[in-house]
Amino acid sequence: MGSAAARFTFWIRAAQVIALVVAMSFSMGASSTGARFNDLSNRLMCTCGCAQLLGGCDHVGCPSRGQEMADLQAQITAGKTDQQILNWFAAKYGATVLAAPPARGFDLLAWIAPFAVFGAALLGTILLIKHWGSLPGGKMEPVAVSNPANMDPAERARIERIRRETGSDGGF
Repeated sequence: MGSAAARFTFWIRAAQVIALVVAMSFSMGASSTGARFNDLSNRLMCTCGCAQLLGGCDHVGCPSRGQEMADLQAQITAGKTDQQILNWFAAKYGATVLAAPPARGFDLLAWIAPFAVFGAALLGTILLIKHWGSLPGGKMEPVAVSNPANMDPAERARIERIRRETGSDGGF
């Protein structure tokens, strides 16, 4: 019985060590200056007009990227939080420097508007289709196909000529 208890204790200790290693790995990656720099540079837009993220701006001879990257590094080195850095960039370069608008105030409209427009268009389409269905003549009635034996000879000749020219027997 002592052997089973020892094995159980061993597995508990092993699970604790693994959990500790995983937690330390995640915390080291989160505090890494390089990872933080990359994350923040991909949350900001380059202001040169290339419409690319700051971290991915490949504009040859970009007049803005170098200064913005230096500003970002200086803010990180100063120990500011991510939100403080984003606020600093928005204050210096304008709100358009942010890759995603903040989800508050008037900027919240940028998040809501696409869904609201889609919903309104969907509702309008549904109402339009229902309206078309209620119009007179909107419903198609089956049409009786006349028997070729009862057709006018000129009409029968025209149908036969179409069949010969198209190589069709009239079926689908």
